[in-house]
Amino acid sequence: MRLGFAAILLLAGCSEAVDTGNSGGAALEAAAIAAGVVRDPDAGTLAGLYTRDTDQVCIVAKDGTYRIGASVDYGDQGCSASGTVTRRGERLSIGFDGAPGCNFEARMDGDRIIFPGAVPSACEALCTDRASLAAIEVDLLSEAQSEALAMRDRHGHTPCRS
Repeated sequence: MRLGFAAILLLAGCSEAVDTGNSGGAALEAAAIAAGVVRDPDAGTLAGLYTRDTDQVCIVAKDGTYRIGASVDYGDQGCSASGTVTRRGERLSIGFDGAPGCNFEARMDGDRIIFPGAVPSACEALCTDRASLAAIEVDLLSEAQSEALAMRDRHGHTPCRS
């Protein structure tokens, strides 16, 4: 009899209502942000120097907006770009000067910036040969605006100073 009662209690404990809504993921993310495990996408500055291998992105605050520079260096081919970026949560709206129509949305994932796998064909004007701004994925190296301003592209220019 005791075994039957224990089995009923065990099953009753397992039959709690399960929340099948989408709030579970949001609650988990909010808890991770509160614990400091994940950076709040709406807090803090976007400014900094981001790098991975020979890909670099700099972002600096200037006159209430953000300037962005990107450099891809494959030796004899690469890309150099500068423009503006606007942040809305995890979304980054990027527009590069010198290539009308080179506008796209990238994603901020914690301390990482991820460009889309395909960018507008207008962005080809910012690159040589087969190099591309597509699928750049860079990690935050420094939040210091001075380091972002000092970043040099493959031609020795400082794209975040323009």
